[in-house]
Amino acid sequence: MAGPLLSLAGVARSYVDGPVVHALRPTDLEIGAGEYVTITGPSGSGKSTLLNLLGLLDWPSAGSYRVDGLETAEAAEPTKAAIRGQLFGIVFQAFHLLGGRSAVENVELGMLYGPYRRPERRRRAFEALDRLGLSHRAHADPRTLPGGERQRVAIARAIAPGPRVLYCDEPTGNLDSDNTGTVLASLAELHAEGLTLVVVTHDPVVAARGVRRLRVTDGRVADVTGGRAAPGGTE
Repeated sequence: MAGPLLSLAGVARSYVDGPVVHALRPTDLEIGAGEYVTITGPSGSGKSTLLNLLGLLDWPSAGSYRVDGLETAEAAEPTKAAIRGQLFGIVFQAFHLLGGRSAVENVELGMLYGPYRRPERRRRAFEALDRLGLSHRAHADPRTLPGGERQRVAIARAIAPGPRVLYCDEPTGNLDSDNTGTVLASLAELHAEGLTLVVVTHDPVVAARGVRRLRVTDGRVADVTGGRAAPGGTE
């Protein structure tokens, strides 16, 4: 049997500039390929810290983090950058789209430092927009699009390189209920196609979409799927 795609063993994150802050307590967590995981918790609980560690946007103070069997603590920065750019896609609450550039150009920019030449970047950008139902918006300036469509452009940018994991940090936080529903439907379709999803959210409606649900409280992670804690997890 193949091992987990993402594996944390005793991973912790502390900040020592002044009084020590334990943003994430020692945590054991495994996420398999194709899972749909949602992460909730109050502000300041450590859920964004956990997401940043999983996405290799931050480094643990202690513990081991393996991505598809590779120990990231021992990996050189170019290897970590390749993982972030090719295995991971990341979607943020605040879209981060450039006005004055078309939607397809924004999607292409997400692949600028990857292995793809410009014709391949353009092809993948159009395919990603089409996958999100936005082929008719390919040449639109994102500033002219409603919030739900801007977020779907951001998702298209994240999936265009063909990642295995899509991390979403409050992807519906700036959206109304109708646009939230549209974005959630898009995420569900991507999951059905085999993409691994890890979604941080304050919204219980979004959290309920996760097949597996984690809650972070005071830096401690618990699996609350069905009201139970995960074996080997940190409560």
